[in-house]
Amino acid sequence: MALFYVARYPGPDAAAAAGPEGAEAGAHGRARALLERLQSRARERQQQREPAQTEAAAPTEPATRRRRRPRRRRRVNDAEPGSPEAPQGKRRKADGEDAGAESNEEAPGEPSAGSSEEAPGERSASAEAAPDGRALEEAAGPLVPGLVLGGFGKRKAPKVQPFLPRWLAEPNCVRKNVTEDLVPIEDIPDVHPDLQKQLRAHGISSYFPVQAAVIPALLESAACGFLVGRGGYRPSDLCVSAPTGSGKTLAFVIPVVQALLSRVVCHIRALVVLPTKELAQQVSKVFNIYTDATPLRVSLVTGQKSLAKEQESLVQKTADGYRCLADIVVATPGRLVDHIDQTPGFSLQQLRFLVIDEADRMIDSMHQSWLPRVVAAAFQSEDPADPCALFQRRQAQAVTAASTCCPQMPLQKLLFSATLTQNPEKLQQLGLHQPRLFSTGLAHRGLEDTDGDGDSGKYAFPVGLTHHYVPCSLSSKPLVVLHLVLEMGFSRVLCFTNSRENSHRLFLLVQAFGGVDVAEFSSRYGPGQRRMILKQFEQGKIQLLISTDATARGIDVQGVELVVNYDAPQYLRTYVHRVGRTARAGKTGQAFTLLLKVQERRFLRMLTEAGAPELQRHELSSKLLQPLVPRYEEALSQLEESVKEERKQRAA
Repeated sequence: MALFYVARYPGPDAAAAAGPEGAEAGAHGRARALLERLQSRARERQQQREPAQTEAAAPTEPATRRRRRPRRRRRVNDAEPGSPEAPQGKRRKADGEDAGAESNEEAPGEPSAGSSEEAPGERSASAEAAPDGRALEEAAGPLVPGLVLGGFGKRKAPKVQPFLPRWLAEPNCVRKNVTEDLVPIEDIPDVHPDLQKQLRAHGISSYFPVQAAVIPALLESAACGFLVGRGGYRPSDLCVSAPTGSGKTLAFVIPVVQALLSRVVCHIRALVVLPTKELAQQVSKVFNIYTDATPLRVSLVTGQKSLAKEQESLVQKTADGYRCLADIVVATPGRLVDHIDQTPGFSLQQLRFLVIDEADRMIDSMHQSWLPRVVAAAFQSEDPADPCALFQRRQAQAVTAASTCCPQMPLQKLLFSATLTQNPEKLQQLGLHQPRLFSTGLAHRGLEDTDGDGDSGKYAFPVGLTHHYVPCSLSSKPLVVLHLVLEMGFSRVLCFTNSRENSHRLFLLVQAFGGVDVAEFSSRYGPGQRRMILKQFEQGKIQLLISTDATARGIDVQGVELVVNYDAPQYLRTYVHRVGRTARAGKTGQAFTLLLKVQERRFLRMLTEAGAPELQRHELSSKLLQPLVPRYEEALSQLEESVKEERKQRAA
């Protein structure tokens, strides 16, 4: 039996004359007539085979008797070439062969769809008597639904769910409400009393949820001391994905400091790698606070000082060789590799903790090959003359009883990020050992980043953050920013652009407009100038800070009330880090994104598909912006003159 039929469509003239309904009905009728002819031919072939099967199965028939083949009926295609039925017969022969092939594939024991008690001759007559197919429907009964070739509708392909490792698919869920899910300090007695005293001295009486989950896990992994071997175990690596401002820095500072309190000889045992100098300086400041009353020493290696100055803070040359001067090193990747290559006596063979903050961005910068260099320095070749050669690390090809019997210091990796990738291929580059994931997001998320970001994953946002978007034109963007700063009464506003040129021009325009204490933060300024600008902004001396994405990651500026996306971010991950500069540590904040008409659909769909909170539409009518127009036009003319002067200076 035929399982499909072909829909033939009328020509343009016939379709136009019959109209849409007539054309559709005609095509449907011809298709049904063709299907009936195929079914009729299949039944004829089936009935021709039945007598032969009956004669073969008869037991009384002599074996020597020659079996008589059934008389073959003359088909229409056997007519003489000159007859008018010859072309039609050829087509029917082809149709019959196709139908016969289809009927041969039917399962045994199932009734054929074309079986009927009607004589073949009568059925053929009825089929030829009604070419429009109406009589065929009455004779054949209900038709078997067929597939129309070519009738493919546009439909969305189902999304393939990736197969994730168990530690990614089933993370340790952490609550993300930093105002309601607080844990008192007394509830985690494993923390050293001196560190608890330091926490209270800085106004911290409770842990945030991510701190309450990560700190005990890290302290447990370091409870057996530095050496792991016979009777010990190798601790698992930890990955932490939590919203911005949820206290991730303190979650690794407290356990690392407590684990190193019992050290006797000064060696680099904790290395913290961060993507930017400003973020490294901020983390170094936190370490200095909690190591102030301890013998531990912290060194900052970011390139803000000369290489010789940084070498003096890391190692000291003695008569017996070199003496290490740092227990904890906070570094950027490029400068860290410089010291591995060029600093004599710089050793990572006693490294116990490798902390990678803003891990998703650090993974994206793996082309710099900083991680293989760090691992190679931590697992250096053995030197029998070294007094610590007995406890030197060895990279085992496979974990066996023999490979774990020698005591050695483990290298535990700790990853922290607000937008941690869940792409196993990317995480595999880190060489994690039996990792554990602490996450405030959903338990099962998809692969990341069509942008390389993967960014189809769902990220958590601060609870106190309110999201808005402002539809506007390209020419009215500066007016919207001025209105938000002047009319809505915000004292600290952080404005993000997508390029250094946009930041500079917007800065010159707002400066020419007047009435706003504005500053620019970008790579146009050196490290010292950027540090001074951030300090003034935190002190309230700067009302509007226009920045590139240099401040979007990890920078903790107290009191930011509003974040403005002057240029809409292209990726969700960028949006998460930008708006995370406000509503930190349980406080409230607002985020406004300026969208052109051509950007609205894509941007809103990107946030919706990622599970982000719904953005509230904030309309600004021309009447609200009209009072700013006269001063704005004067500022535009001054901006043009300023740009011409800068071009002349660069040309000179």
